[in-house]
Amino acid sequence: MPGTCVIGLQWGDEAKGKLVDLLTLNHDIVVRYQGGANAGHTVVIGNEKYKLSLIPSGIFNPAVQCVVTGGVVLHPASILAEIDGLASRGVKLGENLMLSDRAHVIFPWHIAEDRAMNDTTADGEALGTTQRGIGPCYRDKVGRSYAIRLGDLYRDTFRSRVAHIVEVKNAMLKSTNAFEPLKADEIYEQYRECGERLRPHVRDTTAYLLDAAEQGKRILFEGAQGSLLDVDHGTFPFVTSSNSSGLGVPAGAGVPGRYINRTIGVIKAYSTRVGGGPFPTEQNNDTGQQLRDRGNEYGTVTRRPRRCGWFDAVAVRYTARLSGVDELAVMLLDVLSTQNELKICTAYEIDGRRVTDFPSHVDDLRRAVPIYETVPGWHEEISDMRQIDELPAAARAYLDRLSALIGRPVSFVSVGPERQQTMFSRPDSLVGAA
Repeated sequence: MPGTCVIGLQWGDEAKGKLVDLLTLNHDIVVRYQGGANAGHTVVIGNEKYKLSLIPSGIFNPAVQCVVTGGVVLHPASILAEIDGLASRGVKLGENLMLSDRAHVIFPWHIAEDRAMNDTTADGEALGTTQRGIGPCYRDKVGRSYAIRLGDLYRDTFRSRVAHIVEVKNAMLKSTNAFEPLKADEIYEQYRECGERLRPHVRDTTAYLLDAAEQGKRILFEGAQGSLLDVDHGTFPFVTSSNSSGLGVPAGAGVPGRYINRTIGVIKAYSTRVGGGPFPTEQNNDTGQQLRDRGNEYGTVTRRPRRCGWFDAVAVRYTARLSGVDELAVMLLDVLSTQNELKICTAYEIDGRRVTDFPSHVDDLRRAVPIYETVPGWHEEISDMRQIDELPAAARAYLDRLSALIGRPVSFVSVGPERQQTMFSRPDSLVGAA
């Protein structure tokens, strides 16, 4: 079983971190391959809650190698703060954490650009960036001229490159509001010091992972954000700056898809979204607030309240196909307890026409009216249940219906944040390939 991939199938925040933590027990390597510190993965172990942004969720098993690849954009001070925070709580971080020398680095000019730009579409709707410089860093990566990778911090040309880029970026930012000139010497010294602290972790992760794959090592790829935020295949322009669907794994990690033989799609039992963009099943009412309160739907990184709504099977069927998903993990099922009835979006009506394919253009999705199927809810609290057959009949029927609509079996069911609050549809769910 050389490769397993965990992919979020909605707009992120599907509780991928919990599943990765569980699967880590049966893998040798855990890999973060895209995104940046805009990710927020939460792992609960006993009474301890850990929030991760850049470090893979497998870090809590010291026997596992954690790898951050070149597809990720790194802010050195942020990952050092994450390392220090974990170490202060007794989590070992040494040779078990590896950072790619190909990873692009976020600098103060990226953050300044993020804050200075009018983060809206032409009609004034906010895109919802976290303003951590992630988008501008990816933009410079593609533009190449002003990009700096982690390995560049250790080259003799680093100081001169920073000086040149600062000169260009100051000229670009000069006309923006509240402009404060960037100081090349200060930036160089700050990043040189961060680079020295990170040096023990930096290496060619592409070569390492290719060797590991050829040796049959068990590699777990941890996706960030969700497939509907994929820059090419999501609800553009209300997306992230990387390929957050399963399609981003080979490019971000440098490992061909032939080495991935199991892809698990992670979904919430309902839908959420942060920031702008169309959300057909959104419930901007008491139902939405009830879901938000029961699910503690506030961003791990930003603490922004998430928009909440009913499950959208049209969207998830699309992303399951897009990411080549073999099986499903349904998370936060316990949040739906106490509902008299539940609704599932099975199709859209767009301009009077029934549609079952997810629209490729955001304007069409904005006009989409959800066509719902109503199913019975349940009132029992299920967070203490440990087997799927213990669930109320209505909860089991709900899971079966989601599986049928998406066309994939449900292998995992989560009824709470802790490790033991996870149910498995078969004994080998944690280890066997689909």
